[in-house]
This record gives sequence, structure tokens and C-alpha cells, in this order.
Amino acid sequence: MRISRFYQIQKTLLQFGLDELIPAQWQPWYARMLRRSLFWLRNRHPDQPVGVRLRLALQSLGPVWVKFGQMLSTRRDLFPPQLADELAKLQDKVPPFDGAQAQQLIEQALELDDIAQLFADFNQTPLASASIAQVHTAQLLQADGSLADVVIKVIRPDIKQQILADLALMDTLADAAARFLPDGKRLRPREVVSEYRKTILDELDLQREAANAIQLRRNFDGSDSLYIPFVYSDYSRANVMVMERIYGIPVADIAALKAQGTDMELLAKRGVEVFFTQVFRDSFFHADMHPGNIFVSRETPENPKYIGIDCGIVGTLNAEDKRYLAENFVAFFNRDYKKVAQLHVDSGWVPAHTKVEEFESAIRTVCEPIFQKPLAEISFGHVLLNLFSTARRFDMQVQPQLVLLQKTLLYIEGLGRQLYPQLDLWKTAKPFLENWVKQQVGLPAIWRQVKENLPFWAEKLPQMPNLLHQYLEQGPRQQRQLLHQLQHLAGQQQKARQQIVAATFAAAALISASIVFSIGNHTLAVLLLAVSVGFGVKAFVR
Repeated sequence: MRISRFYQIQKTLLQFGLDELIPAQWQPWYARMLRRSLFWLRNRHPDQPVGVRLRLALQSLGPVWVKFGQMLSTRRDLFPPQLADELAKLQDKVPPFDGAQAQQLIEQALELDDIAQLFADFNQTPLASASIAQVHTAQLLQADGSLADVVIKVIRPDIKQQILADLALMDTLADAAARFLPDGKRLRPREVVSEYRKTILDELDLQREAANAIQLRRNFDGSDSLYIPFVYSDYSRANVMVMERIYGIPVADIAALKAQGTDMELLAKRGVEVFFTQVFRDSFFHADMHPGNIFVSRETPENPKYIGIDCGIVGTLNAEDKRYLAENFVAFFNRDYKKVAQLHVDSGWVPAHTKVEEFESAIRTVCEPIFQKPLAEISFGHVLLNLFSTARRFDMQVQPQLVLLQKTLLYIEGLGRQLYPQLDLWKTAKPFLENWVKQQVGLPAIWRQVKENLPFWAEKLPQMPNLLHQYLEQGPRQQRQLLHQLQHLAGQQQKARQQIVAATFAAAALISASIVFSIGNHTLAVLLLAVSVGFGVKAFVR
């Protein structure tokens, strides 16, 4: 199955002529010879631009590859406009499956004889079609007789089998990369693929997505920056989800945003603030923030608000990673590269033997040029290449738990570039992060920890006398048991040492007996053999 899928992927890429994207200097002679030998896999779309061919190839390979293309579409600083524009179409222009089949799936999931029992004006033509699911509009019949505008999301039929086949191939490729690539161990491809497997399989469960949306909506309740549509959880199943229909402007439609008088600078800044708020305040962030999932409210364009949909992929960070990240960001903004280097060592992201001074110098070389410049003038592609080179030099390991965060940060950078190229990303984020770090240290942080632990302490306080009495009563007995166990262990170790010595003498006597016997002194050989047997008995008979 994996070999078949691997061949299908190679066949698709070659039949769309995507080998043209590989620079000639990166193709060794044997690779060019191999390509010429595959004469039956010629480019079948020579009349199409390379951007169109790339989009069609990814689209035909399925959802795993569509998701990859969606991430690349936000990196307009890494790709020419014609490629980025075509990849952007992957976000909402994937061919739909049959609407009648979608209606049948909805009726089966919600146990309806007819969809009209619950929904009025169900539209079989999908509003949008994505890589894993598609969305249909309808009106929900509510208990009071009123109608609510909703969208119904339906998972594509039989999509799980295709995803599992691609994931199996990724596992094979990750194993090969870990074994044979010079950077295989540092990049930890097995862990990265494992993390991606969990993420994309979670996205197939719409009940999980519904729970994520409810959590994000609660986190930003009353916010001026982000709105999450209401989810009708009573009508949500593993393959069907019903949620409030929103009427916003796609964030990628710059012309429409400007036409309604949107404050583009404030919108761009709020995008950065929303990201850092989700990561550092909530430790729960929307990790699929490509332009197809982000809209802007038509209300109050002078005070713009984002609308987020498709919450199937979310990320979380533990307290330790969050603290290291925040301190790293603040140190970057303050150009304290020594602290950045030391934090990388303390967190275990680079080996403990790393020379902090050398690492500091390397980071300064890469990062210093990006400060005090508008986003449009920063070559993030160049910075990324230099950072990769730095990571390789210092054996920095990829952190699988941060993969989603890294991807989301790429999306935010891409959106910031499109909305307001003059945005100073660092100036916008620095005050937020400095304030967060201050909240984690000092008396306010101590008082907050005390308040959080107070209910637990109050619950345990009445039990303290009994617990103390049990400890005082059981402590001496446990100490005696521990002392007895240690003495027993010491005796076993002493006996083991004696057995090793006896076995060594037995082997030496046996070898000596063999040598003496070979030179004709049979009497001495017998004596040595007896000595060997004696030591052997002592060594192996308990």
C-alpha cells in the first residue's frame, strides 16, 4: 500500500511537471538521468502555468497535501506571486462531493427521515468545499418556532482511508529521513509525523471541533478582537456539525476591506494580539489560521473584529514551554541574545554542552538585521534559512510540541504582510509579552498561585492532624523496612562480587589446566582442573 501510494505521488508530481520547481543546481546527474528514464511520466499539462499545475497536483493528492499547500500559501515572501495566488485557492475552492450524498449523510447522522424535519431551505449546493469537509447552508427550526441561519459541515465520505494511507507513507519517509539524512536525528521526523497524525485525525471528528469552538468562544466572550460563531452542540455528531452562519468579509479580500473603510493597521495589530493572547493567556490557540478560515466583521469597520471558523486544529502549550517561549520573545525584542542562547540551553532545545557565547554570536548574526524595519522590508525567507543553518551547527532539535505554534506563526506573518505591510510586528507584540512575563513573577504571581491552591489546602487542612499522626507512627517502621532492604541489597552485592571473583579464578585455573595438559604435565593439570571445579562450584552454586 505504501509503495503504491508513493508511486502515485511521484507519478502525480511528474505528470504535472513539478520537477521544474527544483533548481537545476540541486539536481545531481543521476537524478536527471532517472527523470529522463521515466519517459511515460511526462508533463501532461504543458499549456498550464506552473502555479496552476502545483495547485491541481496538491488538490488531486488529497487532504494531507492540501493542508500543506494551505500553509505555503501564506508565505508570499518565499514564493513568487503567481504561485502564492494559486495555492491560496486551495483554501475554499476544492471540488465538492455530491450535495444529495451530503444530505443523506446529515439525515443518517441526525437520525432524520427527511432533512425538512429539522432544517428549512437546505441548499444542496455547498457554500464552501475544503479538503476534509464541505459546508451547506440551511435554516434551523428552533423550539420556539423561529428560524436561525446556520451552516452544516459534513465530513467527506471515505476520506479517512486516504488520509491513513498518506500518513503510513509519511511514517516510512520519516523513518528513512531519521536514518539516512545528516540532520535526521536533530529534526526528529518521527515525532513530527506522529504529532501531525494526531492533529489531522482529530480534525476528522467534528464533535471535537465543536468542543474546541465552544472553548474558544468562551475565551473571547465580549472581546472586540475575535468572534467565534455559536455551535449547536445538540445537533453535532462525529461527521456533522451545525453552527451559526456568519456574514463577514474574507480576510484575504483586501479590496473589499478597504472599500468598507476598515482600519487596516488596527486590524493587523489585533491579529498579532489575538495570536499572543491565545498562546500565552489561554494556552489554547486556533492552529489553522490560514486566510480561508478568517473573516472580518462588516460591523464597525473603524473598530474591526476578526471572525474565526474551522476550529478542528487547536494547539496547547504546557507552562514550562510557555514560559521559555515568552522569555525568548522578550529577550529577542530587547536584543538580549545571550539570554536567548541561555534559555535554549536551559530548556533542553540545544545540548547542555553548547557554548553559550558562540550560540549568542550566531543568533545575533541572524536576528539583528530584522529589527527596526517594517514587515515589508524584512526577508523572513533569508532569516529562516540562516536560522536553520544556525540550528544545524548547534544541533538544535525540532520540538514536536511547538510544530503547531510554528505553523500558526507563519500564518500570522503572512496575514500581517497582506493586511498592513508597514506593521512593526515586534513593536506590537513586545508590550503584551513583557506584561505577561511580569505577571508570572513577583508578589502578584505568588498571590495568584496561593488563591488557586487555597481550595485544595482548605480541603486538606482538617486532615492534617491525622496525616501527621500517621506519618509519625509509620515513619520509624518504614525506616526499619528500608534499612533492612538496604542491608539485604548490600549482602546480595557482596555475594555477587564474590561470585565474580570465584568465576574469574575458575576460568583462569581451567585455562591453565588446558595449557599444562597440552605440554604433558598431566598431574598438575588434574590439580588445576580440581581447583577450577572448586571455584566454579563456589561461583555458580548458591
